[in-house]
Amino acid sequence: MSCKAGQRHHPIRLRQPRLTEDLPGSGRPAFPLNVCLNPPDLSAWRNPASGISGVMIFESGRSGPEVVISGMVHGNEYAGGHALDRLRKTLPVPEVGRVTLILANLEAFDRFDRSAPMASRYREEDLNRLWHPSRLNNDEQSCELARARELRPFIERADLLLDLHSTLWPSHPLFIVPPRRRSSDLACALASEAGSPTLVLTDLGHHGGSRLIEHARFMAVGGTGRSCLLEAGLHWEPETVDVMEKVSRRFLAEALNVHIQGIAQDKTQPARLAVVTDNVTAKSGEFSFVQPWVGNTCIPRAGTVIARDGHDAICTPYDDCLLIVPNLRPKQGQLAVRLARRTASSP
Repeated sequence: MSCKAGQRHHPIRLRQPRLTEDLPGSGRPAFPLNVCLNPPDLSAWRNPASGISGVMIFESGRSGPEVVISGMVHGNEYAGGHALDRLRKTLPVPEVGRVTLILANLEAFDRFDRSAPMASRYREEDLNRLWHPSRLNNDEQSCELARARELRPFIERADLLLDLHSTLWPSHPLFIVPPRRRSSDLACALASEAGSPTLVLTDLGHHGGSRLIEHARFMAVGGTGRSCLLEAGLHWEPETVDVMEKVSRRFLAEALNVHIQGIAQDKTQPARLAVVTDNVTAKSGEFSFVQPWVGNTCIPRAGTVIARDGHDAICTPYDDCLLIVPNLRPKQGQLAVRLARRTASSP
């Protein structure tokens, strides 16, 4: 069966009979739960000088940018804990401004169990969906809301934010930014160093709520706050820690320049920009990709079948379609993959 791409820019769902021998398929792969990286020793973060667990502050005493690096917004993504602890041990006092390192969800991390590593992503709700004023300012209560409110003062004063994350399924590293040019400039500056991730993605957000990078500080039209999220690699791999540390050091080295000018001066590689056009959600419990796609794979031709969802075939809506962080085992109603189109190169 062929798939006609048409002119629209939405994933094509073609209704099919249940028997689809003409569509290749590898079924739903097992969860990749091999934990190759031991949890970090974070005892030094429990009672820091800041008075707030998980928050380390490095003061210059001189006027300059407020720089924040956060990790472990999801408790089981503890590669960020390793990376920030490396920084804690070696980070010099900044020449100007202030650097704040945040391990965001230590309570969830403390529940980590190697036999069920996904269970410690959060305690009561996803900490990375709570950063809209409507959630932060209401009367609701949860462990994660209390933590978000505790961390809010550090986020509200941040000029530059780097949020460290990792993925369950294989994906090439990339930066994700909110839809503000100033944040794209920040990510492009980080991507301009050889060996850093080169893809800078603007996406459609999450229907479940606002992420940390979408806090009002970074979303305000005409504002100055810049933010980006790094997806650095698989959750429990040592290489992911190395990517996080490398990008974090680049971030700190470029902070003053980016704060003043917004771009890096010496580029050794160009950033690749892309914009998410569609979020593909599993409408049935039978969603499966035709092969175990690796994140950031580029599908050359429009109309290519990438997945099937019950009776539907899911096809790419345009040429050179990027598959962003595919979830190879989505539940019904969950995001399965984001589709992105490349845009102009960075300035």
